[in-house]
Amino acid sequence: MANVAVVGFGRIGRSAVKAGLSRKLFTPSVITDIVGADAMAPLFEFDTNYGRWPDQVHAGPDGLTIGDSTIAWLDARDGAPDWQALGVGLVLDCTGRATTRAGAQAHLDAGAGRVLVSAPSKTLQDCDAVLLPGINLDSYDPVKHQIVSMASCTTNGLAPVIKVLLETVGIRDGFFSTVHAYTNSQSLTDQPMRERRDSWAAAENIIPSSSGAAKALKFIWPDLQVTGKSYRVPVRTGSIVELTARVGRPTTAAELNEAFADAAAAGPLAGILGVLHEGWASARIVGESRSCIVDLPLTLVSDGDLVTVAAWYDNEAGYAMRLAETVATLATG
Repeated sequence: MANVAVVGFGRIGRSAVKAGLSRKLFTPSVITDIVGADAMAPLFEFDTNYGRWPDQVHAGPDGLTIGDSTIAWLDARDGAPDWQALGVGLVLDCTGRATTRAGAQAHLDAGAGRVLVSAPSKTLQDCDAVLLPGINLDSYDPVKHQIVSMASCTTNGLAPVIKVLLETVGIRDGFFSTVHAYTNSQSLTDQPMRERRDSWAAAENIIPSSSGAAKALKFIWPDLQVTGKSYRVPVRTGSIVELTARVGRPTTAAELNEAFADAAAAGPLAGILGVLHEGWASARIVGESRSCIVDLPLTLVSDGDLVTVAAWYDNEAGYAMRLAETVATLATG
C-alpha cells in the first residue's frame, strides 16, 4: 500500500483517520495542518459527538502518536511538501481547497501519485472522476484517475437510494430535501456571514441552505433529473434526506422496501446501505458507519408512480468511513 498523507485535520480529517485506524484500512504516514499537533491531539482523543478514542493520543517531537503509531506532522502553512521525498503516494485532502483542479494539482506537482478530495469538485473538469463506494468505485482506473472526488456526505447518503430506484423502477425526475446537522460553515451566534442565512445562530434556528449533491449526482448519472436543497437544524450530527420522485413505472411501497432490504443484505451496497423497520429519531444513527439507512415506514407511493423515500445518515461518521475505504482502494491501485 502506498504511504498516505492527510492534509487538513478538521472534522472530516480526524474522522477519516479514526475510520481508517478502527477498520485497519490505512494509517497515515504524514498529517499536515495549519494548527500544531499539540492542539489537535486532545481534539482527536476527546470528541463531543463520538466520545473518547480508545488509545492514548499525544503530540511529541516526532509528530502525533495514536496508540502505537507515530505520524509525522507538518505545518500546512509552508505549502505542499515534497511528497515524493516523503514517500507519499496518496494525499487525502480534507481542507476544502482541492475542489478545483489547480488546488489538487499542487499535490501532484509536489510528487504525490494521486489525490482524493473529501468534497465535491467544483466541476467535473476539476477532477478525473467522482467515485463513491458501492456506487461506481469499481470503475476506478489508476492510470486515468489521479484526482478523485468523493463528493459530499449528502451525495453519499442519497446515491444508494438513487441507485436502487434506478435499477428497480427508474426515475423520471425528482426533488430531495436534506435535514442536516449544523456545520462549521455557520455561526454560533448572530453575526454577519458571507451567506446571509448563515448569519443566525446555528444551534437556535432552522436555516435553509443550498446542496451540492444534485450537481455531484449528475457527475455520476448525467441523465438524472433530480435537484434539491438543505435545511440546517440544531443537532450536532445526524441527518436525514428525503427524495420525492416520479418513477418510470407503477410500483408500491412494499416493492420498493423489499428492493432496499435486498440491496442492504447483499451486493455492492451491503455495508453501505441499511434499512430500519421501526420508527426512530436521529440519535439512532449517530456513529453509524453506513452511508444511509432507509426508514422503511416512511416510504410512500401515490398514484403508483409518485414515491417518497427517506434515509438517515451520520453526515460525519458515514462519510468518513467511505473516505477510509476509498483511501484503501486508491492506495493499493
